[in-house]
Amino acid sequence: MKSDDDKRLVFGWASVAVRVGGDIIEDWQEDVIDIADLEEAAYGFAADFGTAGEMHQRGGVGRLVESVVFTKAKAAAMGIPPDVLPEAWWVGFKITDDEVWQKVKDGVYSMFSIEGNGTRETIKEAD
Repeated sequence: MKSDDDKRLVFGWASVAVRVGGDIIEDWQEDVIDIADLEEAAYGFAADFGTAGEMHQRGGVGRLVESVVFTKAKAAAMGIPPDVLPEAWWVGFKITDDEVWQKVKDGVYSMFSIEGNGTRETIKEAD
């Protein structure tokens, strides 16, 4: 989404649960995540880990410096109109690894990918 070359900061959506307009996001594994579950996972990540990894293979390439999960309730409390932001998790990282930072600058790494554990549940279709 955005980077700051001098400070080695990179920002963007870690995960979007619901688009502006209400469309639920289905990821590449055909999974969806409820915003409440995403919020809980984000708090756990920030509290227990807070580090950046590279392609789910190598950790310790940066540190979490910003994290907020935008729910409808939080957006309303901030005075943000309901049609402006998705229900999603926004993050910022300071990248400390030279090779990874170069890949961010070169556009090789152009988005975040979150990793975690969960339990798949079938979503019942509304009648």
